[in-house]
Amino acid sequence: MGSFTAAARSIGTSPSSASKAISRLEAIFGAKLLRRTTRTLTLTHEGEALYKWVRPILAQIEQAGDVLQFNENTSGHLRVSLPGEFGRQLLAPIFESFMAAHPNISLQLDMSDRHADVVRDGYDAVYRVGYADENSLVSRTLTHLEMAVVASPSFASKHGNSIGIDTLRELPFARYSIDGRVYAVQLADGTEFVPKGRLDLDTATAIRQAAKSGLGLAYVIKLIVQADLARGTLVELVPSTMLKPMPFQVLHTLGKMPTQRLQVFTDFVAETIKELQSASTSSFKM
Repeated sequence: MGSFTAAARSIGTSPSSASKAISRLEAIFGAKLLRRTTRTLTLTHEGEALYKWVRPILAQIEQAGDVLQFNENTSGHLRVSLPGEFGRQLLAPIFESFMAAHPNISLQLDMSDRHADVVRDGYDAVYRVGYADENSLVSRTLTHLEMAVVASPSFASKHGNSIGIDTLRELPFARYSIDGRVYAVQLADGTEFVPKGRLDLDTATAIRQAAKSGLGLAYVIKLIVQADLARGTLVELVPSTMLKPMPFQVLHTLGKMPTQRLQVFTDFVAETIKELQSASTSSFKM
């Protein structure tokens, strides 16, 4: 679960204050809420039961904070994590528009496809493609991203420029794999399958390059490969409507109200992605 040091840092207090607050709660409820060792903290059965009941209340407080804290005189430092290749689509707008519009905000942007730990790594928020499974975080879906299965023209010519799902299951992929887990291809009908392949990679950048080199199919966010599709260096093998759109989410610590600067930055990211999606759709139709 972590430590008092990391938890205290995430809410802007000291480890001793956090420890005393837990002790007061345990005294009020007459139950042990945490199991403590020298290295970790875990919830007891009573702690899990209390967390289940208070989580909706904390979520409502978060939403109230979004409304009450907003103003135009936003300042301070933000540390956030963006997904690697997809996050690069946002860099120019952030550098050229957001930073200019908010001269009193400083940013630390970490770019990685690996899932950063919000509390342990001290982030104000992390932005992720896909579904969050951490119950200790608050998530907000900013948009849904269209997915694509693409390959090089040479690879496509061997297998046909349009293939069905049954064929797709049998073809080799340059697979997205994090910490030994290969991510499944998710279909619009709710089913999914783990792709076959002999090349596992942990970044969308590498997967895109592997596909362009003819080593297999790539299952990627369509925005990432839109320019390749337009140039013809990659081709789309199945309609995007056959694939399930992926949510793009922002996650931050439960019980910690979003700051003004985080709210402003998140709104900017959400609006920028929608503009990129709209521009991509328009150019593709042309």
